[in-house]
Amino acid sequence: MTQFQDTLKQQLPSKLTTLLSDMGFTRFTPIQEQSLPAIMDGKDILAQAQTGSGKTLAFAIGVLLKINPRFFGVQALVMCPTRELADQVSKEIRKVARFQENIKVLSLCGGMPFGPQINSLEHGAHIVVGTPGRLMEHLRKGTLRLNALSTLVLDEADRMLDMGFVDSIREVVELTPKEKQTLLFSATYGDNIEALSAEFQRQPISIKVEIQEDLKPNIEQFFVRSENANKTTALLSCLQHFAPRQAIVFCNTKAESQLVADWLDDHKVAAQAIHGDLEQKQRDQVLVRFSNQSSCILVATDVAARGIDVKEVDLIVNYDTTRDTDVHTHRIGRTGRAGAAGVAVNLITSKDDYKVRDIESRFDIKANFIELDEADPTYRLIPEKTTIAFDAGRKNKLRPGDILGALTAGLGLDKQQVGKIDIFDFHAYVAVDNQVAKKVVKALENKKIKGRNIRARILR
Repeated sequence: MTQFQDTLKQQLPSKLTTLLSDMGFTRFTPIQEQSLPAIMDGKDILAQAQTGSGKTLAFAIGVLLKINPRFFGVQALVMCPTRELADQVSKEIRKVARFQENIKVLSLCGGMPFGPQINSLEHGAHIVVGTPGRLMEHLRKGTLRLNALSTLVLDEADRMLDMGFVDSIREVVELTPKEKQTLLFSATYGDNIEALSAEFQRQPISIKVEIQEDLKPNIEQFFVRSENANKTTALLSCLQHFAPRQAIVFCNTKAESQLVADWLDDHKVAAQAIHGDLEQKQRDQVLVRFSNQSSCILVATDVAARGIDVKEVDLIVNYDTTRDTDVHTHRIGRTGRAGAAGVAVNLITSKDDYKVRDIESRFDIKANFIELDEADPTYRLIPEKTTIAFDAGRKNKLRPGDILGALTAGLGLDKQQVGKIDIFDFHAYVAVDNQVAKKVVKALENKKIKGRNIRARILR
């Protein structure tokens, strides 16, 4: 660590540094190193940093250090553009909050039942993470009060503006105290972000972290000529040629993404679509199955893909290319993470040549057009895992260890046969090897978890 990093670490409570070490944290990333001193000093900041740069941990630490655990009023509010990102941020804050006792973090997002959220608010919360629409509903009904707020975080502010949330942001800010700290994080920095900062911040410290060479994703881009009439077969050829275990396919519309996912499924490729027309429970289940590797292909629109945090995506396919090179950059940045090499394929129609030139200019590359063999009709892409759903969750005091214990100690499964476990408020999910899934569900019919019967079923 540099001397500056050592000095910053010494300013943190020893319980926090011990927890960070236990989490595998060895050094501060550039955004953390540059923003944390200002955040801890109570300054407003306007920060630009790439996805995966560690900004969530930066503001999580800053926010938690200011929380008074004995006061159960909302002291910090984090606004996110999507439910998926809000869930991701909530989990990160809860992890770091373990260095203190009794810190309550509450997620308020649309698509979830309103009543349980009201009950949770009545019991008090220190930190609220939510989406603009649902936050406004609670504020209008008086179930959420921000009179004691000391820190406001606008996360992925550029996406919130793109999604038309500026009026909602303005309404929320008007209901917060004038004296507060406002932290604004954005992946891009344009006139709209500058105007947002000027309206809501006081003499913010501007922080811009350039993409470091050692943090740049190692992504190789390929281009395939394909007109609309044969795009689906070209997509199948892409999947067969690059043989991914997991891939994200980007479409420009909700209807197109559903059609593509259905077509792939009909052709024995395990695919699911995620878009704005799905109910929240459906969206949760799609993301669970993709993140725990019981689904191979996620077909997504740009908005629906925000907040997806899956580390091992082998391939990105731009089924529909986008005219916005910033969006293109975000899309392909979902592969090639954590130092791994990634591949992105762009299906190019005769009307897309200007987009190719923009991509070449942005990435300083020469477009590598390739020809793919026609897909073998016997090609299949089937996941190795199956998801089992449980009709109980966090609110029922169900924990990941309860499920793992029921499957290993209770049913005799080897730990290697059990994959990722996800716990939601009223549901839980676990991935298991395909060959044992049906036996597990059958065996759980006569087994109790935490002293009671919990219905389990295979999620399809």
